[in-house]
Amino acid sequence: MKILDKYIIKSYMITFTTVFVILFFIFVLQGIWLFIAELAGKDLDLFTIVKFLSFYAPTIVPMVLPLSVLLAAIMTFGSFAENYEFAAMKSSGISLQRAMKMLTITIGILALVSFFFANNVIPEAQYKFINLRKTIVQQKPAMAIAEGQFNTIGTSNIKVDKKSGENGEILEGVTMHVKNINMGLGANTIIKAKRGLLTSEDDSNYLQLELYDGYYYEDVHPKKYEERKKVPFAKSSFKRYVINIDLTKLNQAEIDDGTITSEKMLTVSELIYTIDSLDVGYKKDVISFADNIISRNDNIFNKAQPLRNSISAKKENEIKDLLSIFTPAEKIQIAETAKNNVSSTEFSIHNSKTELEYKSKNINQHWLAIYEKFIIAYSCLLMFFIGAPLGAIIRKGGLGLPIVFAMLIFITFHFINTFGRKLAQEDSIPAILGSTLSSIILTPLAIFLTYRATNDIGIIINWDWIIDPVKKLFSKKITNDNN
Repeated sequence: MKILDKYIIKSYMITFTTVFVILFFIFVLQGIWLFIAELAGKDLDLFTIVKFLSFYAPTIVPMVLPLSVLLAAIMTFGSFAENYEFAAMKSSGISLQRAMKMLTITIGILALVSFFFANNVIPEAQYKFINLRKTIVQQKPAMAIAEGQFNTIGTSNIKVDKKSGENGEILEGVTMHVKNINMGLGANTIIKAKRGLLTSEDDSNYLQLELYDGYYYEDVHPKKYEERKKVPFAKSSFKRYVINIDLTKLNQAEIDDGTITSEKMLTVSELIYTIDSLDVGYKKDVISFADNIISRNDNIFNKAQPLRNSISAKKENEIKDLLSIFTPAEKIQIAETAKNNVSSTEFSIHNSKTELEYKSKNINQHWLAIYEKFIIAYSCLLMFFIGAPLGAIIRKGGLGLPIVFAMLIFITFHFINTFGRKLAQEDSIPAILGSTLSSIILTPLAIFLTYRATNDIGIIINWDWIIDPVKKLFSKKITNDNN
């Protein structure tokens, strides 16, 4: 490796390391803000808090790394251009493309390391992070609930007026809003109790919430639309009511732009195996649903066999109206039967559709988890080939203009990436397109900037080939009008 290559790599890596450390701690502070409700006032020792943040820290690397590569590239190459170091290189016959050669290899190695990190380190950190949270909740059950505010636990929102006891396990003034996910009805159940008690066991995955002296309210949603206008509900009172809370639901807290889910704790090979299992289960459910609908119709036709026999006993030309052969009471019974069959089939189709959509989204999330591991590596190369030529073009180092350009580009990248992921999760677009949408859009920008920087063209685009024909057209029109 030549002295010039060592100098360029050294300059870039010093800037990259400084930027990465600063951004890393900024995002860690953001993580503290996200979990302040869980960390503050919980009587946790310093070592537990450090472990908590250490297991969370690897999850922010996919955001910090591309931004650091981009900002370091703009600052380094902008400084080279601003201090006329590129001019000295070019006067010695060294082009920008040659100056970037060894640094490009270095960034390629960094991209491979980032893929290894995303495939092995982050899933392990996610697993330990979730288990640490579960351990904390088991040791201090009341940590899951803060006083005077609603706390989301699984499918319920819980608020308590006051906590007491050695570990805050004795609750007073408990209010719960329970969501009905299967029916898609929202929080249609409300539970209020004067007192409550939280208990747990070390070897259990459940918290036990015992409520005393309370009321249970539930909105009833009839099948008939006319009955829904009456807004019916059920109400009951209780002396003691026990609720088991799944601790795995406590781990679905928001992290950056997504949630901690099981697919993020798996490597590529484990994800592929899981997707195969999910695909098999999904196809079996589709076939089972179709068979159930067919068997339901067969049962209806079998019950109608006496009707077909009675009709065949009469001459077809004697029957002008099918219902005319029945009595009024039988007509009412037939109409009710048909209505019930249609309602039952519609309800079954709606539930099966919701379940199949959920499973399809789950499969898409697993595919997204695979593609994102590769996108992290590619984003390092992409941001380098955007930042390096952009820095050489704008010829500004330091922390002023480079930060502005870096933030604009990264915000665009992050927004498009989040938008694509959301569309893919909803099954609106394929998972591979959703995860690579930002890269597909920004790759032409990287090619464009690299081409113009290596050819010393600059960032200003010449639009004369479009403007000149328009000018000539208007000049001819003005000349004709004057004549």
